[in-house]
Amino acid sequence: MLEIADLSVRYGKHTALDGINATVGAGEMVAILGANGAGKSSLLGAVGGRVKPASGTIRYKGADLLALPQHQLVEEGIALVPEGRGIFPAMSVEDNLSLGALPRRAQAGAAQRRDEVFALFPKLAQRRAQVAGTMSGGEQQMVAIGRALMSAPDLLLLDEPSLGLAPIVAQELFAALGRIRAGGLTVMIVEQNAAATLALADRAYLLEAGRIIGAGPAAQLRNDPAVAAAFLGGAPAA
Repeated sequence: MLEIADLSVRYGKHTALDGINATVGAGEMVAILGANGAGKSSLLGAVGGRVKPASGTIRYKGADLLALPQHQLVEEGIALVPEGRGIFPAMSVEDNLSLGALPRRAQAGAAQRRDEVFALFPKLAQRRAQVAGTMSGGEQQMVAIGRALMSAPDLLLLDEPSLGLAPIVAQELFAALGRIRAGGLTVMIVEQNAAATLALADRAYLLEAGRIIGAGPAAQLRNDPAVAAAFLGGAPAA
C-alpha cells in the first residue's frame, strides 16, 4: 500500500531523515520506533502531507503521494492522528466526530461508523455531548482517533498516541488499537512505548538519527537482545 524510497527531510541545515526506505502492506500494522529526535514524526509527517521532503519518493497504492495537495490525502483514504491530538476543544465529542465524516468518501455510512467508534471507545458514547476540551488526555486521544476513523480511512497514521498518558490509560488505548488492527485496517504508528507497540505490530522499523538501523517482524525484534537493550529497557520481552 505504501512505498517510501530514499526519503530525506531537512529543516534548514539539520537533516531529520536521511535516505529512508520502508514499506507498509495492506492490512499491516507497521511501527516506527526510536528515541526523541530520531526522525519518527518527520517520517509520519511526510506521509501525511505535513512535511515536505527534500528528496525521495512516497507511493501510495502505486500513485505518487507527494504530487497530491495535503487536503486531498483524506479523500484518498489517509487519516493522520497528529502528536498533540489536534481536536477542536470547544466542540462536543459528537461534533468532533462529525467533522471526521465531512470528506466525500466518508459521508455514506457515517452513522454506522459513529456506532463503531462508540463501540470501540464506550466512554465517548457516554460523553458524546461533553465539550472535548474538558476531557482527560486519554479521552481526548480517543476523540482524535475516533475522528480519524470517521473519515473511512484505508491507512491510519498515528503519531505518539500514548504520549503523556497514565499507564492504565495507555493500556486501555493499546487494547483499542489491537481491536482496530484485528479489523484489518492498515496502520502506521510512531511510538516511544516500544514494548506495547511491538506486542501489536506485524513489523517495525528502528530509527536513530534519521536513519533506519534495524527492521523486521515485531516478534523477532521483541526477542532480539540488542533491540531489548536499546529500546525495551533491558531483557527481551517474554
